Amino acid sequence: MIKGLLLLGLAMTTLSNVGYSQDYKQIHQDLVVVDGHNDVIYESIFQGKDIGQRISTGATDLPRLREGGVDVQVFAVWSDDAKWKSGAFKHANDQIDALEKMIAANADKISLAKSSGDIDAILKTGKIVALIGVEGGNMIEGSVDHLVRLHERGAKYLTLTWNYNLPWASCAAMESGDMRSKDKGLTAQGRAIIRKMNELGMMIDLSHGGEQTFYDVLSITTKPILVSHSNAYGLCPHFRNLKDEQLEALKKNGGVVGVNFYSGFLDPAYETRLKGLYASKFGDTGDTKLSTWAMYEKLPKELQRQADAPLSKLLDHIDYLVKKVGIDHVAVGSDFDGIESSPQGLEDVSKFPLLTKALLERGYTKTDVAKIMGQNFLRILKENEG
Repeated sequence: MIKGLLLLGLAMTTLSNVGYSQDYKQIHQDLVVVDGHNDVIYESIFQGKDIGQRISTGATDLPRLREGGVDVQVFAVWSDDAKWKSGAFKHANDQIDALEKMIAANADKISLAKSSGDIDAILKTGKIVALIGVEGGNMIEGSVDHLVRLHERGAKYLTLTWNYNLPWASCAAMESGDMRSKDKGLTAQGRAIIRKMNELGMMIDLSHGGEQTFYDVLSITTKPILVSHSNAYGLCPHFRNLKDEQLEALKKNGGVVGVNFYSGFLDPAYETRLKGLYASKFGDTGDTKLSTWAMYEKLPKELQRQADAPLSKLLDHIDYLVKKVGIDHVAVGSDFDGIESSPQGLEDVSKFPLLTKALLERGYTKTDVAKIMGQNFLRILKENEG
């Protein structure tokens, strides 16, 4: 009898979620959708492209954000450490200037928020909310004053490192990737920067951060951390993803991890599959020493789609993360316009409703989906401000 009741309950839940998936567009529209990481500033805005209109390149523009039901978009400010060894702070400010210029030209469609209160007010107007995230501590050039200035301009988080070590913090690529380094974790200067970020109410983003840096931050911070665009190492063993022990520590801290859409962080077979498709297309004339980005861009669209990770891989990572850290600690950080390949069906920001549909079909409730798609990110943003 108990077994029969359990089966009946399971069947009713399944039928309920089928109904949800059929109404997914309305459900998605009712959500507050937050994407915690997008590189469209560097990819398009800073290059002079008008994203106020639909553009033929990249994954992001305002019409597609509206079509995708994205309510809050974090615009990443990024400056390549190798290219901008000096002048990175100015480069960051130039990008923020470009973002502000785009917003001013589209003031009826989008507004910049500098606080949770601003977000609430802008959402009531029906406009897209723009937030700023600074992807790389190189842009403060070791200066707390620069950190404060970027925060004043609206930066809600600082990703401590990108793919190079800084004098005060080590990155994942150089702690455990191909470029091994003896210098690991935070220095005294790094610890002072963390304390200042807590004081400012600025989220500490540990995507790209090395394991020792990750644990050093957790030993200091008084606020929940953000890992804005990373996945589960247990499913895809890439140094950019979080190991189970890190996930457990993040859960104890109350932080949030945003799932990254990059095929290479979702599917361990992606690079091999891409190289195989490239070789099949170009044969001996193909240069397999090219970066994955360069190989992907040379492929025709139909082969690019074959190279892309299945959407199920993204859902598998969400399932894994929810199991490890709980439904209150998983969010979305697409990394659109900073990646060459995203899951099949999620080729650009207009496709976000299909993620809602897929989550409902996986058995997540509307409440669960609302948390993953936006509420969790907004919660820790507010907790950091408090």
